[in-house]
Amino acid sequence: MNLSTQPFTTSADLARPSVADAVVGNAKTPLFIRKPNPDDGWGIYELVKACPPLDVNSAYAYLLLATQFRDTCAVATNEEGEIVGFVSGYVKNNSPDTYFLWQVAVGEKARGTGLARRLVEAVMSRPELAEVRHLETTITPDNEASWGLFTRLADRWQAPLNSREYFSTDQLGGEHDPENLVRIGPFQPEHI
Repeated sequence: MNLSTQPFTTSADLARPSVADAVVGNAKTPLFIRKPNPDDGWGIYELVKACPPLDVNSAYAYLLLATQFRDTCAVATNEEGEIVGFVSGYVKNNSPDTYFLWQVAVGEKARGTGLARRLVEAVMSRPELAEVRHLETTITPDNEASWGLFTRLADRWQAPLNSREYFSTDQLGGEHDPENLVRIGPFQPEHI
């Protein structure tokens, strides 16, 4: 068996315009959006922990997202390579025109910059998602920030937004608010 190891570029080295999908923010505080890598797993985990009410998954889960699902996830870093934003999701196997967005997290240092929208749109604009025409996610009824984000995305993309209960409190073990399935689309890629 021939095992090859591919070197990974550290987060700090990736925080350069030449490798970023997008540069956002301003000249004093630029943020770089790019695909995640294995070096980002722990930073993503720490970011999500600092962003209640998001459910925190294991560091292992974030490592899997940063490797196995890197084409459909994104991180935002500052110039020092610190992860200040993250979006995760995947294209549904049974519905290849639908991207399911799992989590969006924006750290305190990057709030108010429109980073959540920019992260989602960076992923949605990738060639790997060229056939996607719908975005789905789940949101608890009381998560005003997420409702605001997805309502703005639907408006910006000129697409309908529909919602229905998806997981009940009972299905979630009785200790979690229900989750509504939110669907935006169909949308045209040129509106992203």
